[in-house]
Amino acid sequence: MKAYYFDNVEGDQRLPHHNPDLPPVGLQQLESCGVRYWYIPIDSDGNWEQAIDKVAEERSYKNRDIINVSKEGLGDQYEAKLKIFFAEHLHEDEEIRYILDGAGFFDIREPNKDQWIRVFVDQGDLLVVPAGIYHRFTLDEGNYIKAMRLFKEEPKWTPHNRSAETDSNPHRVTYLNSVQAQ
Repeated sequence: MKAYYFDNVEGDQRLPHHNPDLPPVGLQQLESCGVRYWYIPIDSDGNWEQAIDKVAEERSYKNRDIINVSKEGLGDQYEAKLKIFFAEHLHEDEEIRYILDGAGFFDIREPNKDQWIRVFVDQGDLLVVPAGIYHRFTLDEGNYIKAMRLFKEEPKWTPHNRSAETDSNPHRVTYLNSVQAQ
């Protein structure tokens, strides 16, 4: 995992968009936004599966599935799905992703500065994006990611695109109150 401020330069969303002149972003800063992170390397002994099970138990994740975001995996829906993933949105549930293969970027909207923090994730990264935070996702130039999605309840992925309505969404309000209380 590598995190930094998104440079806001126009161009391909799959590029790093990293300006080394911008201040660095550390894990503590991500945590202050409510984002949680673990590195759990994939090994041939299956220890990674036990580590995922432990996190799932600690955080009450009851269900999981595998998503393959690629041209081959999504077929004719590939371009449309990428546009949906990259639209600024929030969820009413945590978004939990454990990266099995490939790579991509989660852009997290920093609540107090209203700037994007770009989080590069690849194999072994487990990222928890809190309910109510504005964010978006895109692949990197490899155009492929395979991730395990974990859920507290039944698997669902319902984006609520940013609007005046989502600004007053109860999950958004709860999220903002939680990060201001830190």
